[in-house]
Amino acid sequence: MPRPKTIRKVAAHAAELAPPTERQTAVYEFIREKIQSRGYGPTVREIGAAFRIRSPNGVMCHLKALERKGWITRGKNMSRAIELIGEPVHLRGLPMAGWVAAGSLRPAEENSERIDFETLFNRDNHFVLKVMGDSMIDAQIADGDWVIIHKRKTAHAGDIVIAQTDDGDATLKQWFPERDRIRLQPANASMKPIYVKNARVMGVLAGVVRKT
Repeated sequence: MPRPKTIRKVAAHAAELAPPTERQTAVYEFIREKIQSRGYGPTVREIGAAFRIRSPNGVMCHLKALERKGWITRGKNMSRAIELIGEPVHLRGLPMAGWVAAGSLRPAEENSERIDFETLFNRDNHFVLKVMGDSMIDAQIADGDWVIIHKRKTAHAGDIVIAQTDDGDATLKQWFPERDRIRLQPANASMKPIYVKNARVMGVLAGVVRKT
């Protein structure tokens, strides 16, 4: 029969291997946001206020759990000395930058979702957009597909790009600079090109992931 001390060790080890709870994950993301936005982590009091945890011991339980599971490290006697050790799986991948119109122009809105195409593309200079519309179907890009965009400020004539106009609208089109304007050409024989005076390249198409 196992000894109580052995049972406690096994239970502690199992707790370390278990994935963080939903609450612990939320605390981690709060810490991560503070470090990224202002350069240092939150205090125990700030975490308690954000999650309505009245007792400092309640906050410390979450921090100790995250530390045991290898997500953070904490410096002794330093209230803000919380450092991130590694990025969890659910936060890996390319940033989901929003939706991009493949029809008429419409704003591209950002959000915090992430799509994990890391094994296919270098994550440092690529981002992902989900296509809305059918203006690029002749280029085998359909409504609902994911496009992987290589961040660039320049493009060659004929490249498929994310182009942003002066009013902030972004669209997925072929890029054709002309003498006194820019032609944003759809890859759909039933649609007419869009002509603008000014536009900037936000990135060039690097790949397409088809919807299932």
